[in-house]
Amino acid sequence: MNLQLKELKDIISENCVTIILNTHRTHPENKKDALALKNLIKEAERRLFADENKRDAKELVQRLLDLESEIDHNHNLESLILFVNEDIAQYTRLPISVENRVVIDHTFATRDVVRALHIETNYYVLVLSQRKTRLIEAFNDKVVAEIGEPFPIDNTRFYSTSGVKLSNASKQTNLIGEFFNRIDKEVNKIRKDNPLPVLICTEESNYHEYLKIADQKHSIYDTYLNKNRVDEKAHAIVTEAWNIVKEYTIQKNNIRKAELQKAVSRNKFMSDTNEIWQGIKQGRIQTLFIEQGKFQPAIWDNDKIQYVSDEYRDTKEVVDDIYDELIEANMNYGGDVVFLPKGDLSEFNGFGAITRY
Repeated sequence: MNLQLKELKDIISENCVTIILNTHRTHPENKKDALALKNLIKEAERRLFADENKRDAKELVQRLLDLESEIDHNHNLESLILFVNEDIAQYTRLPISVENRVVIDHTFATRDVVRALHIETNYYVLVLSQRKTRLIEAFNDKVVAEIGEPFPIDNTRFYSTSGVKLSNASKQTNLIGEFFNRIDKEVNKIRKDNPLPVLICTEESNYHEYLKIADQKHSIYDTYLNKNRVDEKAHAIVTEAWNIVKEYTIQKNNIRKAELQKAVSRNKFMSDTNEIWQGIKQGRIQTLFIEQGKFQPAIWDNDKIQYVSDEYRDTKEVVDDIYDELIEANMNYGGDVVFLPKGDLSEFNGFGAITRY
């Protein structure tokens, strides 16, 4: 997902079509997803034929239909996003809820991909023991997927049953350390493409031994799910892991909101969209704060942002979601973004920014 974001967010072309929709993980609900996608493709078709020459519109619609035919809805998560222009036809599944919509612009709408990468309720559970290790991707209390090859990894080389070695605690510790080091390297290979935080599920002694060898300690939760659960069902493990991650997420959101309140008191805060846009171009914006589910169509007028109502969203010169544009621009300048639950930024109308100076 992260590599895809890097590729997509810098693409600029005449017609970048993004189709975004909520989907379902289970049968029979996922039978509805194919129809929902067809309806959104029809909406995209209507808009393309209204705004573009017939030949270009027909080609883009065909690319959408070809991509649609590749999608197996039996593997859906919470949402599905299609990205299509004259050169690209890709889709990605996300473990977050979205707002169904079609976006046709000069860039792809990547906001939901950004949100999925930054939201801390998407995480890995590393189920660790001295004999075997599994890796599970989770979202809230749900299993997204149990990671396959090279997982699960059995300790066939570094675990000793020799009475002599077992009696030598330091040698046994070194063997376990070598096994954990191998595990850590495999976890980080997977995190390179999808850099989610890692919650370790293991006994207390193993947790501390793993932290000694971990290359990216900052990516590991500073708490763990206690007990050897290596043989339990994935959904049972994730159900308990979520209790820990949920509390961590609440605490982290409160810390970020406290940063926002402190910035307001120090006059390092902006809430006007045009001021924020100018600040982004000057490299002054450190962090954008936005409520989940907040969207705003707008137009550019002499480098000024003017909001328009939703009824004009289909108009060609209208940017479907100005916040998506600002998030991408700020990331290009080295800034970050925080997505907070709906209502958490009500005093700022759902959107604001912390400045660097």
